[in-house]
Amino acid sequence: MVTTVLDITTGRREVVLDITRECERVVSESGVQSGLLNVFVPHATAGIAVIETGAGSDDDLLAALDDLLPADDRWRHAHGTRGHGRTHVMPAIVPPHATLPIVDGRLALGTWQSVCFVDLNVDNPERQVRISVLGD
Repeated sequence: MVTTVLDITTGRREVVLDITRECERVVSESGVQSGLLNVFVPHATAGIAVIETGAGSDDDLLAALDDLLPADDRWRHAHGTRGHGRTHVMPAIVPPHATLPIVDGRLALGTWQSVCFVDLNVDNPERQVRISVLGD
């Protein structure tokens, strides 16, 4: 197994950040021809989504999360900025991990699929993503 840690700075804003190239680089450098790529966020307030990007879907995801999880005072988990509790609920909707197939030494994504880091937590701009490759 090969694991790489990707450091991300969000700039204190909500983000959907495409990390597909970094995942593809880790797969390529691993030499694995057949196996699995696991992407994991070791944070209680961030997630991984496999979605289309660049056509508005990333902004649509942020808007949908804002509709589902408004940044208001309803949250019992109430430290940090207003509505911070919603960021602790988000990983139940956008999980903190994704596992993807590796076929013929390449990440086997669909034509329009990208691996994206999702973070609504504006209180913590420094993040990590663990990218692991397992296989032959």
